[in-house]
Amino acid sequence: MSSVITIGRLADYAGVTIKAIRHYHERGLLPEPGRDSSGYRRYTAEDAVNLLKIRTLAQAGVPLARIKDLLDADPDALTAAIAEIDRDLRGRIAQLRQVRDQLAQLRGGDGLFVSPEVADYLDDLRRLGVSERQIHLERDGWILMQTASLEDAALWIAEKRELMTDPEFRALYLEHDAAYDWPPSDPRLPALADRTRNWFARHRSRSETRPVRNPDIARLAVRTQPGASSPAWDRLTQLMEG
Repeated sequence: MSSVITIGRLADYAGVTIKAIRHYHERGLLPEPGRDSSGYRRYTAEDAVNLLKIRTLAQAGVPLARIKDLLDADPDALTAAIAEIDRDLRGRIAQLRQVRDQLAQLRGGDGLFVSPEVADYLDDLRRLGVSERQIHLERDGWILMQTASLEDAALWIAEKRELMTDPEFRALYLEHDAAYDWPPSDPRLPALADRTRNWFARHRSRSETRPVRNPDIARLAVRTQPGASSPAWDRLTQLMEG
């Protein structure tokens, strides 16, 4: 680098725009040099060093008003301020890493939205061959149920996972999932309704005897989700209630 440089070369060297340099001049952060005989402002190596300091502090999120104070501070005050900025940066980096982890979960699983127990349960459903439509329906229902009451949702998911260990219940669950796409006149529906009704008659749910903390949201979880019903499922409900 020569002993004096133009504003364009200074901007390129520091990785900033000419507009930024002029803004730093206006804010009093970087002294504006005089013009040479050709009318150009000529910058020195000292200007380049100061500009790099300004750029680094600005990229660290330090407000421009504080940057001016730091540039004018004595070495001890500057050292203390830099240490404080570094601590803030480490905290921001940790937060960003957490956000990245959450984004990875968003791409690859349900853990961002539901408890680990529910996420594991949804993975179990996938391994059983349950449709993604049904898994999404379950996930959205659990999100709403956890909103209603984390305590109740924890008991419900424990009971649901226990039920899924019963081979007969698993078979009924898979058949209900498949029945979503059946025509409402399908002759398999009455038999499925009878088997389901008989199974529940022999297995009383523990959660049915517990008062729900937020019954409105609990009802919303099972009644108003997109895809929560189909003509075949409506027919199945009629058969089970009849």
